[in-house]
Amino acid sequence: MSVSSGSGERLFAILDLFTEDRLEWTPQEIMTELGYTRPTLYRYLRTLKDAGFLTSLPGRGFTLGPRVVELDFLVRRSDPVVEIGRDQVEALASRYPCSSLLVRYYGKKLLCVHSACSIPDPRSSYPRGRPMPLARGAISRAILANLPRRQQKPIITGALEDFAEIGIGSSVEDVLDSLRAIRRRGYSIAHGEVTPGVVGIAAPVFDSGRLPIAALCVTIEETALKAQGLSEAEVAENVREAAVEISFELAELQHDPTEFNDRIPADDRKNSLIAQGENT
Repeated sequence: MSVSSGSGERLFAILDLFTEDRLEWTPQEIMTELGYTRPTLYRYLRTLKDAGFLTSLPGRGFTLGPRVVELDFLVRRSDPVVEIGRDQVEALASRYPCSSLLVRYYGKKLLCVHSACSIPDPRSSYPRGRPMPLARGAISRAILANLPRRQQKPIITGALEDFAEIGIGSSVEDVLDSLRAIRRRGYSIAHGEVTPGVVGIAAPVFDSGRLPIAALCVTIEETALKAQGLSEAEVAENVREAAVEISFELAELQHDPTEFNDRIPADDRKNSLIAQGENT
C-alpha cells in the first residue's frame, strides 16, 4: 500500500472510524463523516480492501478485514514488551488468584497486549485489544503519574469530572498531587473503578528513556484478598518489582555496549533504575 503522507493520513482516518460502538460503515456514512469526495473515497476504500484492511459486506458496507488479525499475530511475536513481560505476567497469575495484565500505552490509549489468569470465570471488563479508560483504574494512574507534566495536564483537564467522581481530586492540582504520591510509591491501587468488586494494582513499565510505555497489573476480587489474607501492599510491591524487572530488561535490550555505562555491572544498573523510580 504505497501512498503519500497526506493520503496516508486520510487512509488512517477511515480506519479510525471503526470502533467497538461502530463496527460497520457505508461509503455514504464515511463521506458524510470525513468530507471526502466520492471518487477520492472509493479510491481509498479500494486500496484498503485490496490490502486486506477492510472487507465489504454486500448491501451493508465495510468492516475491518483479515489483515488486522495478521498484524495482531505479528505484534504478539515481535513486540519486545510482550516478549520480555510474558514471564512476569504469568508468574504473578500463578502466585495470586488473579488476572494478570500487560497493558501498552500509545497515543492516549491503553490496550491489553498480554494476559494470564489463575481463576475460573474471571471478571474483566477489558480483554486483549479493547481500549481501557484513561481516567479510571490503577493502570491509568500508574501511567499518568509518570508522564511529563505537559502531557498530564491536558489529559487531567479533559477527564476532571471522572477524577472527581472517583475521589481522586476536584481540581487539576488535586489530581496532580495524587499522581505525585503514586509516582513516589511506584504503584497504583484502585477499588472497583473499572470492574465492581475488583481491586486493581498496577506499576509502570519504562523504556530506556524513563518514559512509561506500559503497565503491569493484577486484578483480584476483594473477597479473594480477604479470604487468603493477602495484603494489598505486599501484592503491590511484588507487582512493582516485576515491572522494574521488565523495565530493566527493556533498557538492557536497548543498551549501547559502547557507552560508558556498559562498564557498570548489570545489578548496579538495575539498582540505579529502581532508585530513579523511588526518587522521582
